[in-house]
Order: sequence, then structure tokens, then C-alpha cells
Amino acid sequence: MLHIYVDADACPVKDEIYRVAERYRLKVTLVANSPFRVPFDERIKLVVVSGSFDAADDWIVETVETNDIVVTADIPLASRCLKKGARVIGSTGKPFTDTTIGQALAGRELSQHLRESGLITGGPAPLGKQDRSRFLQQLDQDIQAIRRSAGIR
Repeated sequence: MLHIYVDADACPVKDEIYRVAERYRLKVTLVANSPFRVPFDERIKLVVVSGSFDAADDWIVETVETNDIVVTADIPLASRCLKKGARVIGSTGKPFTDTTIGQALAGRELSQHLRESGLITGGPAPLGKQDRSRFLQQLDQDIQAIRRSAGIR
């Protein structure tokens, strides 16, 4: 059954995920390096991992299955999840796909180089209303597509 996994430490769209999951009665697993409060709901689970820097990413990759949804802004994690057959959505609503992940990885490398060179000093823009709306729309589209492909109404 469709499951949503969230790279949760810095995820700004958790509330949106909770609302959509409730509407579709989906399970959500948030994976983080430190504990935080989650709604009291048997379908929502928080997994706190410790250890290496990529422990949360590794846990998600080991657990995710084909046709699950992963929410992350982490491009290397997105790439790993796509290889497992999951659908991946960034917190701004931009889907990562097999077609777009190569360009995203290259852009990440370029940005990292520019930051190290001192040419870029700021981070990403704050999440706006349009980003949240685009995220909700993309999440709903992915859920509907997975349900259709599995014959679920």
C-alpha cells in the first residue's frame, strides 16, 4: 500500500502532508535525526535515527518501496529513491523524475562549487504560498497516479 516517507529534519511542508494523508488515509513515516512532535494518529510515525550524517537518508532508502512517495529537498536522496521505484517530490512541489534527476544533480554540484568559491553566499528562498500550493497539487497528482496504476479508487 502507498506510503509517504518524509526526510523530516528541515521539511517545511509537514502540515500539508498530514492533511493529504488524512484525506487519503495513508501512512506517513517521518525520518529525522532528532525527535519532534507529530500528530497523534496511528498512521503517522516518527523514526529517529542516530549515527552518521546520512543515517536518515539511508533508513529511507532501505525502507522505501516501488510506488511509495518520498518528500525531500535532498537531491542525492531523491536519486537513490528513484532507483528504488519511488516517486519523489521536493518541498516546493517540484517532482524529481528519472528524466530530471541528472540535471538536478549537476545543478547541485555547480551550486556547491559556486558556494565554495564565495560567489554564492545565500541559501534557497523561503517557501511561499505558491510553493505550498504546487506541493499539494503534485502530491495529490502522484497519489492519484499510483492509485490508478494499482487499480485503487
